[in-house]
This record gives sequence, structure tokens and C-alpha cells, in this order.
Amino acid sequence: MNAQRAQEIASASTMANVMYNGEPIYIEHVDQDKGVATIHTLDNPSNKQSVSVTSLQEQ
Repeated sequence: MNAQRAQEIASASTMANVMYNGEPIYIEHVDQDKGVATIHTLDNPSNKQSVSVTSLQEQ
């Protein structure tokens, strides 16, 4: 995924089906300049992490 698409998903009013390492995730924030997204898994919202947007996969 690229940073622009990740930003579109993060800003959308409906939730998209996005995966990180085989886990469904929610994108909280995208830093387009750095190409990273702040995410958390759907089953553990308190476990936030920053990952490269290229490691995210839209299903």
C-alpha cells in the first residue's frame, strides 16, 4: 500500500479491510512524508505501533 491510499483509508467514514502480518488492523494516523502509519489490531486497540505503509495490505 502507498501512503496516499493509507491516508484515504484512515480518513474514510467506513472501515476498510486492511491487514498487517496477517492480522486485521485499524489505521489511526498516517505520516505521508515518512511513509509510516500508526496502527492497532482490531482485538487490541491499546497496542499501537508505527509501521511502514508498504507493509499494509488492503483486502
